[in-house]
Amino acid sequence: MAPELRRILSHHARARAQQRGIAPDLLPHLFAFGTERHDGHGGVIVCFDRAARKRAARAGLAPSRDLDRLAGIYAVESGGAIATVGHRHRRMRVR
Repeated sequence: MAPELRRILSHHARARAQQRGIAPDLLPHLFAFGTERHDGHGGVIVCFDRAARKRAARAGLAPSRDLDRLAGIYAVESGGAIATVGHRHRRMRVR
């Protein structure tokens, strides 16, 4: 894991990433290409949706196998730290 990412991942987020099988090396790609949405509680949800996948493929910076692994992953950032990470199973509502 990158040293700068280790600082901003909360203990909860590290535990959830391990429990949910989300490799820490995927998170920089998520934050580089992901779509940001406000959650209405002061946090920002960064998700890897179709638009993010297209941006990453166009840029060519992420290998195609990483793009497959990133599909449906999200992270919640609150107070300058990543609060949690997970897999989306339902569509995110736009408010």
